[in-house]
Amino acid sequence: MNKRIVAIFFAVLAAALYAVNIPFSKLLLQHIGPTMLASYLYLGAGIGIGLVYLVTKKKTSHTDERITKKDLPFVLGMIILDMIAPILLMFGLLDSASASASLLNNFEIVCTSLIALLLFKEAVSGKMWLAISLITLSSFFLSFEDLASFKLSWGAILVLLATLCWGLENNCTRSLSGKNTYHVVFLKGIFSGLGSLIVALVMGEEFARLRYFALALLLGFVAYGLSIFFYIKAQGMIGAAKTSAYYAVAPFIGTALSFFLFDERPAWAYFVGLAIMIAGTVIVVLDTLARKHSHLHQHTVTHTHDGSTHTHTVEHEHEHEHILSDKRHRHRHRSDKINGHA
Repeated sequence: MNKRIVAIFFAVLAAALYAVNIPFSKLLLQHIGPTMLASYLYLGAGIGIGLVYLVTKKKTSHTDERITKKDLPFVLGMIILDMIAPILLMFGLLDSASASASLLNNFEIVCTSLIALLLFKEAVSGKMWLAISLITLSSFFLSFEDLASFKLSWGAILVLLATLCWGLENNCTRSLSGKNTYHVVFLKGIFSGLGSLIVALVMGEEFARLRYFALALLLGFVAYGLSIFFYIKAQGMIGAAKTSAYYAVAPFIGTALSFFLFDERPAWAYFVGLAIMIAGTVIVVLDTLARKHSHLHQHTVTHTHDGSTHTHTVEHEHEHEHILSDKRHRHRHRSDKINGHA
């Protein structure tokens, strides 16, 4: 239970740190090109986490596994998707309100959960399906500039495509959650940032002035580096879908910041989307509050072999996950024989 509480804390902290990304990125887009800004954000994440690792390396024992050749497909997938997603988001922000873009980021929950289900066979409960439906419906409202004429907001479409990339990327990162978190975030930041930088230069975007460059690196360290670090920590404990569920609080923090920074006055469709999004998010959070407890049983097994009697002690770990008032249970059994007998 303590591990679960720590995981929830890490997930919410990751969400709060990421929430500053969209409103402050929209401010920086006034001075930095979209692809160049995407590059700076991830470079800030990689450089910042790399420095933190060097400072804490001697003070903390890092016992996580190192990345191996078997992990390369997931590492490459993570890097490529992290190049594409922020570029799409930055271009989307040029043509959409910061508050709406913040809320649309919750579509990442839908993408992460469905991909986790289809590719990694991660369980999705009935309540999560309801939440996914509500979040999708909310995203529909937020994607139209004018519902009367069904005029699409292309900025919103780009933001949704970014969440699709991040949903797939979350599941790539999920496969690396048992690895050294510092290494994963460093690789993600440096190589995604350098890749985006090459794309920005090919597109003819110019380097930012020093103060905006420094601000972008700082924003990247906080909103991407530290956020990703705590996200991976939580993901390793409670899985990709549930971690993304707690990440759902980020858009609401981002929306509040957007109203404060830009004095935005959204249309009525925004408030409809907001109400539906809140309902979906509440269901997501309630679904993750399932109580979990496990029992460890020991059994002594005696048998005769080769004329002598052997006694084995067998441990069974029996884990239940109760999903609120549902009458469904998920069980996991582990059997380990000790005393040196196979």
